[in-house]
Amino acid sequence: MKLYRFLTGPDDTAFCKRVSAALNKGWALHGAPSLTFDAAKGRVICGQAVVKDVDGVDFTDDVVLGDY
Repeated sequence: MKLYRFLTGPDDTAFCKRVSAALNKGWALHGAPSLTFDAAKGRVICGQAVVKDVDGVDFTDDVVLGDY
């Protein structure tokens, strides 16, 4: 099964650590990161898609992506 996640958050160290944690759990970057500006809060928001192949698991609505 192929899993897909889109991580988002303010452009800060915490966001980079979340992406790094996903990479260290076997997720792979999928495409380029995206950036947008949240004018209401005056900050940049990042997004990064990650994917992972998992054997022996069938996808259901109960799958918790963060567990992989």
